[in-house]
Amino acid sequence: MKRQIPRVVIAATQSGSGKTTIVTGLLAAFKAQGLKVQSYKIGPDYIDPGYHALASGRPAHNLDTWLVPEEKLPDIFQRTAGDADIAVIEGVMGLYDGGRNGVSSTAAVAKLLDAPVLLAINAKSMGESAAALALGFRAYDPEVRLAGVILNRLGSPTHREMIEEALARLDIPVYGAVSRNDAMTMPERHLGLVPVEENAREKETVAEIGRAVASQVNLDGIKALAESAPPVAYPDAPAMPATRRARVAVAKDEAFSFYYPESLQVLESQGAEILPFSPLHDEALPEADGLLLGGGFPEMFAKELYANAGMRESIRRAAAAGLPIYAECGGFMYLMREMTDFDGNAYPMLGIVPGGVVMNRRLQTVGYVTAEMLRDTVLGPKGTFLKGHEFHFSSEAAPDDAAAYPRAFSFRRSRRPEPYDAGYARGNILGSYLHLHFAGCPQAAARFVDACESFRRQED
Repeated sequence: MKRQIPRVVIAATQSGSGKTTIVTGLLAAFKAQGLKVQSYKIGPDYIDPGYHALASGRPAHNLDTWLVPEEKLPDIFQRTAGDADIAVIEGVMGLYDGGRNGVSSTAAVAKLLDAPVLLAINAKSMGESAAALALGFRAYDPEVRLAGVILNRLGSPTHREMIEEALARLDIPVYGAVSRNDAMTMPERHLGLVPVEENAREKETVAEIGRAVASQVNLDGIKALAESAPPVAYPDAPAMPATRRARVAVAKDEAFSFYYPESLQVLESQGAEILPFSPLHDEALPEADGLLLGGGFPEMFAKELYANAGMRESIRRAAAAGLPIYAECGGFMYLMREMTDFDGNAYPMLGIVPGGVVMNRRLQTVGYVTAEMLRDTVLGPKGTFLKGHEFHFSSEAAPDDAAAYPRAFSFRRSRRPEPYDAGYARGNILGSYLHLHFAGCPQAAARFVDACESFRRQED
């Protein structure tokens, strides 16, 4: 069965052009009109989707052709956007930027979804060159349906008119002209935007952005453009298991917030009951058969995580009892013996992994990786290959003794093929800087739920 899903991609010439601000404003503005609006973020991003969800009132989903096989993305999109009046898809970096050979670029995903594209241009300190820029982006790949532009950070009406006149000569429509406005600025720090979980003014910021975009962007024109996208096949909803076979505690609070909604749904489809809890605020781990510690910003809450001694002792006891634990990035840092923050203050953490982690002022690693398991783990047997992503400012202070610190993976970066050992795996514990999307490796999700179920049966 085919159905119409109105959709539009908001791309940019480069990072920092204001894509997230414009998309957040569009979502808020369309929602204010009473529309059901579903958002997406291209690439392995956790923070931008939080602002999307706040603006739209619906969970945002990621679309990434490295983390998830390309052939699966249309099904994910169609299933999650099926009841929406419009889908708004935020790009990553510049329109044609992505991993090696353009993997998971905005252009690649736009073509995969057969969606029209609007190019956001940061017009600050730029005049007619903005039109030349748009022309080049339109000509670079004729298979990308670049339908027009949204001008951002304009300085004056004269500034806007100059660029609009140049674009008109090239027959490139302008769907919005947004003036510079400090009230629309989102707070940033070392990994990008501050997550909505920590932004005390997030609702006011999103509301202000929504009002500004609604008054300066052609909402009717964008909606009509989205409706021009061709119909797509609509898949059946995936069958959920008749019974839950394991309870998985998932750390979710200000310190741990990096989860793809679809990834958690894959765990549920494998029989997991998700039990959210807070390592910051709860006194103890909930009664569970497994533990998932996702990424986030534990470095910003190291003192508070250390102060919650009851939670730390509860997790340590569970780990000693054999509870399967899988930890990604920030969760891996929490498993460490200690964490040293940006100011050089060291705080004891869980001590389940016999190493330390130190925050650095400079980015240590970012990019796609292929991970080969060096030993049997809670995600799969030795020799299993997984595709993931790394992005961290911290570095490990790990012992060189392989017996004391058994490595979990051999990583290969997509742009630098030299392998390097990474992470920690011993028995029921697995942690590393790797971020996974279980929709791209459902066998790993099944293996983890299997391990949780086995633990439950032993406890029974």
